[in-house]
Amino acid sequence: MPLPLAPPAPLPATLAGGLLFLRVSTAMLVLYVHGLPKLLHWPEQARLIEDPFGLGGPLTLGLAVFAEVLCPLLLILGIYARLACLPLLAVLFVAVALVHPEWSLEQGQFAWLLIILGGGLLITGPGPWVLRRRPRP
Repeated sequence: MPLPLAPPAPLPATLAGGLLFLRVSTAMLVLYVHGLPKLLHWPEQARLIEDPFGLGGPLTLGLAVFAEVLCPLLLILGIYARLACLPLLAVLFVAVALVHPEWSLEQGQFAWLLIILGGGLLITGPGPWVLRRRPRP
């Protein structure tokens, strides 16, 4: 006979605040350093972006912008946060494994750090401080 599941205990404010800080700061870093430059300089970036799967520059750039602009915005708001980590992690793994396999650990440390942060958010979820719809009465 399965045991009934108890509702999760609320997180202490320090843990909730820590998850909020981790989520927002990681998302802002990705958005500012990677996403916005690609979005704001689309024509140039479409010519320069590496295309490891042969999809063409515009499609590859579109996928990268989805992962590095839309997904960080979802993370900031805490909406579908775990799901939003997946495209971001995919882009980072492609960058490390396929686009820059020659990178040493030191050269790829920024990508690895973002993988660690995104993986941590995937495991923990966004925490309790997220944007939610009001429950219907």
